[in-house]
Amino acid sequence: MYVRRSAAVLAAVTVFGTVTPAFATDSTPSASPSVTLPSGLYGTGDPTYDGVWRQSLALLAQDTVDVKPAAKAVDWLTGQQCADGAFAPFRADVSKACGPKTPVDTNNTAAAVQALAALGGHGTATGKAVDWLKSVQNKDGGWGYMPGGASDANSTSVVIGALAAVGEKPADVREGGKSPYDALLALSLPCGDDDAGAFAFQPDKKGAPAANADATAAGVVGLLGKGLVAAAGKEAADTGKCLGGKNPTPADAALNGAVHLARDLSGTRYLKSVMPGAEDQPDYGNTADAVVALSAAGLTQRGREVLVWLERHHAAWAEQSGPAAYAQLIFAAHASGTDPRDFGGTDLVEQLNATGPAPRSGANGASGTASAAPSEEEKEKEDDGSPFGVWWYVGIFLVVGIGIGFLLSGRNKGK
Repeated sequence: MYVRRSAAVLAAVTVFGTVTPAFATDSTPSASPSVTLPSGLYGTGDPTYDGVWRQSLALLAQDTVDVKPAAKAVDWLTGQQCADGAFAPFRADVSKACGPKTPVDTNNTAAAVQALAALGGHGTATGKAVDWLKSVQNKDGGWGYMPGGASDANSTSVVIGALAAVGEKPADVREGGKSPYDALLALSLPCGDDDAGAFAFQPDKKGAPAANADATAAGVVGLLGKGLVAAAGKEAADTGKCLGGKNPTPADAALNGAVHLARDLSGTRYLKSVMPGAEDQPDYGNTADAVVALSAAGLTQRGREVLVWLERHHAAWAEQSGPAAYAQLIFAAHASGTDPRDFGGTDLVEQLNATGPAPRSGANGASGTASAAPSEEEKEKEDDGSPFGVWWYVGIFLVVGIGIGFLLSGRNKGK
């Protein structure tokens, strides 16, 4: 959800007026990783701004398909946690305690909670992380990427997923009398609006909030009380009517958002990139997130129609973008009831496993596929990425942080 390269920063500055948490990868060439890659880490790109995020998604995706991750992969993630429970994107030297300048954030923390809760046996770590998340909740009930930052739909949604993962009721987690659902409802464009049903990323103090497709997908999943992994909801009818008027319930707002997404996707079957100059280029990560949202809201068939497009066109993007991209596709397949081991003829699980340490076992009890050492060409591919993958979100929020007192990020997304 967050800068790997200076070009990403420049892109973020260009669009800062309408910051989107779209997961995307900058396509500009960059040097090889500036840090030594830990053996337990997934992916070969520089982990400085996305290590915990991509690791969390990789482990969560493996658990979703009944693959038991390598112990050192799990240990690497737990070792990144600060004493107060929070996670930063990457700590190269975990022997040094976190301090005031450690860039801890809600998105990486919430993603780690979801992964570790799914794996089980990490109650102390997830408990401390959730306590920290509660301690930085905003008075409107939501969360920004960095503590103290303005609430946004993506950060609030990923935290809701963390709360649900540990058995908390998000509606009962309140600050200033407001719950996370109140924060998301405030970002839902009401019936009668031109973009009725869509969600804004953040409130717009200068005028009407702008509809944002990735924020809409996040808002839908969040208001349904679900996380990054979501099963298909009860089949819902797209009646074409906006539900709830100007004061919808969380369920109404979630369905309104899903209907809006379905209409956005009805022509191309993909969401378009919001990066400058990318007038009609797909944003694969956001499209995968939209499949999860559609399926979770009960528009599963609409989600499957979009998934068919992803099956046909995902390969180059996923290969370049790395483990988080494979994880997003696995989440989309899972939500829509599609086999991620036969995703348009591709085994997403095998490809994800190959980006890191070999898992201990697969669904059938067999040992996981060992990952070969990446070639220099493969390292360059992943670090370069495509313009529509996971990590442009990093750049956007780093710039936000520089501008308003270090608010980094998405969830963030990136992607």
